[in-house]
Amino acid sequence: MAQPSPAAPVGANVKSAVRTVELLEYFARHAGLHSLAEVQEAVGYPKSSLYMLLRTLVDLGWVETDLTGTRYGIGVRALLVGTSYIDGDEVVAATRPALDRLADETTETVHLARLDGTDVVYLATRASQHYLRPFTRVGRRLPAYATSLGKALLATFTDEEVAAMLPERLEPLTEHTRTTRDALLADLREIRERGYATDREENTAGLCCFAVALGYRRPARDAVSCSVPVARLTPGREQMIRDALLAAQERLDLATRHL
Repeated sequence: MAQPSPAAPVGANVKSAVRTVELLEYFARHAGLHSLAEVQEAVGYPKSSLYMLLRTLVDLGWVETDLTGTRYGIGVRALLVGTSYIDGDEVVAATRPALDRLADETTETVHLARLDGTDVVYLATRASQHYLRPFTRVGRRLPAYATSLGKALLATFTDEEVAAMLPERLEPLTEHTRTTRDALLADLREIRERGYATDREENTAGLCCFAVALGYRRPARDAVSCSVPVARLTPGREQMIRDALLAAQERLDLATRHL
């Protein structure tokens, strides 16, 4: 009677799983198709094992190739899993009516985003009714320190917690990005006092954003923002948007209090 093959060592299984996740995250961060050499240089795995892992992921639909089979990119199955995350998220579902109302009241672009490490990830978007409007897709990731959404969330942590979370270097996204810890921490203290965050062209030139954190969890995990092109932002309109956002925060907190 044939003996069963010995199981692979647990450590090998764990390493393979880690490498699989790292590969998918690499493709998620780098759009388009990439050669085996490009991927190998980025992740540092042995080329032979990398090739076998890529071919397995291609067979399973997580990675796609071009017609030559020599260049690789993220596959459609990753989209299906990402969509299921959004579809099954309780916060996305609970905040939908409040986001719709805020978008109608302001006629500007509205976002719901979640803190993931030191980044914010966009979970839902309501497009502006104006021709001149920002474009942000669901799934987009931006550093928290350079967005109103992220700063609204960071402000719910203590200064010490924020300092421990931040990367060593705050890379500028525009000339207006706060790139020192002292400047960012001072901004967060002001946010705590006034109850909302602002981002004045700190991640996108020509765009101003306002955001509030959702209170169903502390420190907060989710925030909502309203984005307005600077060309359309008069003092009166800014005040209207802030008032609408703070009113929406109350509705959002009621909608998510059971979560």
